[in-house]
Amino acid sequence: MKAIVVTDEAAGTAGMTLAERPEPPAAINDVVVEVHASGFVPTELTWPSTWTDRLGRDRTPSVPGHELAGVVTTVGYGTTGVSVGQRVFGLTDWHRDGTLAEYVAMEARNLAPLPGDVDFTVGASLPISGLTAWQGLFEHGRLQAGQSVLVHGAAGAVGSMVTQLAREAGAHVIGTGRAADRQKALGFGAMEFVDLEGDALEDAGGVDLVFDVIGGDVQRRSAALVRPGGTLVSVVGPVEARPADGLAVDFVVESDRAQLGEIVRRVRDGRLRTNIGDVASLDDAVAAFNPTGRRKGKTIISVRP
Repeated sequence: MKAIVVTDEAAGTAGMTLAERPEPPAAINDVVVEVHASGFVPTELTWPSTWTDRLGRDRTPSVPGHELAGVVTTVGYGTTGVSVGQRVFGLTDWHRDGTLAEYVAMEARNLAPLPGDVDFTVGASLPISGLTAWQGLFEHGRLQAGQSVLVHGAAGAVGSMVTQLAREAGAHVIGTGRAADRQKALGFGAMEFVDLEGDALEDAGGVDLVFDVIGGDVQRRSAALVRPGGTLVSVVGPVEARPADGLAVDFVVESDRAQLGEIVRRVRDGRLRTNIGDVASLDDAVAAFNPTGRRKGKTIISVRP
């Protein structure tokens, strides 16, 4: 099968190559999925799990990408909950070969049914962005109606999901980003917008929840805006700054079939829009992950158009 592989950690996305790889077998509790569309997060090439297994052993050449939508072709021994021929989408294990390939083997529990009226490209854009937003807001941020949320990167793949879900939950949403992102963030439901390059972040005032996808100085300044009892949620690693009288949480997104079902249900109902930028074929994936300009939305690889 065709797959994108990486062998050189220092090379980053420039070290991606298109290669032939053996089709993966289905182990116990696994399924093999024929990948129709795949998502990729550029930062995953800095994750240890891309390069080593859980025991720290080198596992290159490895296949990156952890989001997919496709069709189940093989069911391993003891596997339940899915069937051959079923349309599915989900999030693969971080330490195993991923989804930038024609086939992927993964645990069945990490998949959810993909309704027939949801395009594979849309399905592949949902797992990381949607689950990160859902878990950050509702599990770790404990968001309640009437609260205020400061969403960094509100026009990005994750931030746009956070904005929409928070707004639906009855929160007052303040988005941030570059000046050029203002209308896009407002279009996704932000009620106010702070230009991080031209406005004073502190003018946003006190908030109940900060959803941080940036870190660094922005995170430190944001911590001071959290009201007593509020929470700063980060997806960029250990929190460097903590609210004076609140919580600081960093987390790694996990697959959850029920949550994936809630997310895709909102897509079908028109309550949640995806934020897809470029769509490229597997043959053109290397170029797609090395763009000449700024990324606009999530890059999706259409493995089987």
